[in-house]
Amino acid sequence: EVQLVESGGGSVETGGSLNLSCVISGYPYRVDCMGWFRQKVDKGREAVAAIDHLENTYYADSVKGRFTISKDSAKNTLHLQMNSLKPDDSAMYYCATADDRVYCRHPQSYDFGNWGQGIQVTVSS
Repeated sequence: EVQLVESGGGSVETGGSLNLSCVISGYPYRVDCMGWFRQKVDKGREAVAAIDHLENTYYADSVKGRFTISKDSAKNTLHLQMNSLKPDDSAMYYCATADDRVYCRHPQSYDFGNWGQGIQVTVSS
């Protein structure tokens, strides 16, 4: 059974930083595409960042230059370093995996088949 477990969320002030982690277990083969999505209250789930097994990355325009996605293949862990946080970054954050790295180019939630339970990030002004 594939499981994704996020950690590292919490509450910070504007300008602060958080580092989200996602431990991925139970995968019978290489994970070709991993991503972070977020969902704000009354909004749809949007892609934040993604990384494929060749370490090509995607970032939403709203987080470019502030967020960094990385992976530790040996530990099957995905990270999202979030700096210069803004109140508009407040959301539930989810890690997810997709079976083809093509989905990492322009991530859409419907292309990702495995999801974590989500973790809350709150940025106060």
